[in-house]
Amino acid sequence: MTLEILYQDEHLIAINKPAGLLVHRSWLDKGETQFAMQMTRDQIGQHVYTVHRLDRPTSGVLLFALDSDTARRLTDAFAEHRMQKTYLALVRGWAPLGHFLDYPLKEELDRIADKFADQDKPAQPAKTHFRCLERIEVPHAVSARHPTSRYSLVQCLPLTGRKHQIRRHLAHLRHPIVGDTSHGDGKHNRFFREQFGCDRLMLHHHQLAFRHPHSNEMLTIKAALDERWQQRLKEFGWSVQI
Repeated sequence: MTLEILYQDEHLIAINKPAGLLVHRSWLDKGETQFAMQMTRDQIGQHVYTVHRLDRPTSGVLLFALDSDTARRLTDAFAEHRMQKTYLALVRGWAPLGHFLDYPLKEELDRIADKFADQDKPAQPAKTHFRCLERIEVPHAVSARHPTSRYSLVQCLPLTGRKHQIRRHLAHLRHPIVGDTSHGDGKHNRFFREQFGCDRLMLHHHQLAFRHPHSNEMLTIKAALDERWQQRLKEFGWSVQI
């Protein structure tokens, strides 16, 4: 597999991470042999440094630094919320045209990896802007209560960076992301698998905007949607300019 390079200079590189690809090696996924970090390194013949993460099932812009100084600067920028991240999500139901959610989230702990972590840590601030771009009603009764089913395409701008923040915030709003096996709706996930052959989390990090850590130039990096996303847009008649 050759990764799509979205941007590269002497200090940093950005790729379009495919859904299902881990960012780096993890002892929780011992059977995996492909990782975005190692693949990028091998592809350009140069060491890369991770500065942020994307969940394994999430696709889109993934940024790496090419030296330790740049890595430190970018890591600080992410920690200080100076990176403007924009995601697209396909969700159940008709989402509101615009919504700002300020809903603190308790840290999600892994049963094994976080065995000794503080189990009573208070909920941390979590804020996300949502904007509905498209809506559709399809003639399929996924739920016995309704003869049709509704879906929305939502633009998501997280202002904080909690684990699974967008997925959890949309689930809280009763608009879970299609394909989300942790916080989603199993009936709609199954419908998309059987009806459309879509078995991925429909969450895509499509744009990252930030000031270059050395030149201070404003950069906007965009990642195109993969084939499953393109099929859904075509199937639903959505003409979204990405």
